[in-house]
Amino acid sequence: MARAFRLTRVAFGWLLLGAGLFMLAGWIGSSIPRNPGWNEAESGIDILVESNGVHTSLILPAQTRWRDWYRDFPPGHTGAPNRAYTHVSIGWGEREVFLNTPTWANLSPWTVLRILGADGEGMMHVAHYVRPASGERTRPLRLSPAQYQRLVAKIETLLPPPGARKYPGYGDSDAFYETGGRYSYTNTCNQWTSDVLAAAGVQTGWWTPFAGGVMKWFPEPGERR
Repeated sequence: MARAFRLTRVAFGWLLLGAGLFMLAGWIGSSIPRNPGWNEAESGIDILVESNGVHTSLILPAQTRWRDWYRDFPPGHTGAPNRAYTHVSIGWGEREVFLNTPTWANLSPWTVLRILGADGEGMMHVAHYVRPASGERTRPLRLSPAQYQRLVAKIETLLPPPGARKYPGYGDSDAFYETGGRYSYTNTCNQWTSDVLAAAGVQTGWWTPFAGGVMKWFPEPGERR
């Protein structure tokens, strides 16, 4: 019994050490800039970088001359299709986490271990908003038309294929879509957000497994650079 207890304690210690090193690596990786020297456009398309503290996504105008997101994500896919929506929030993540964890309290340790040990199937989460405001969890960002078109092109590489299965969302204004890509501890939902922004030329971190590693590059409205 004593030997089993010692082995359990050692295994737990190694687990804590591994988690600590992973968090440290994430902090370091997210602090190394991609696109250094980037400056926010003076005019163009206003978007928002959104976070719930764990997961990040991008809030974009639903319809512009450069992209109509309703072609892929019509309000009719939601439970409240007749609202006067103006924006869509697009995020990518792991299928099991998205579908079976309506709150983070429902996140199974086995799901976490599976993601850390292997990978998971990618899935897109799209929410529809009416005139979303900037704030602590929604940081404003302005892109030039050319930058916005590059951002759109990057998102389009993982759009759901025609006829892809969709699932109800957490509420009446969002939905989930089967899409491509493999989710892993090196390619997280937050890394996807960072990669999309970097493809547009925006300054962000190289490796951003955590939401904080994305959001720290975009100050709150009262702290604009």
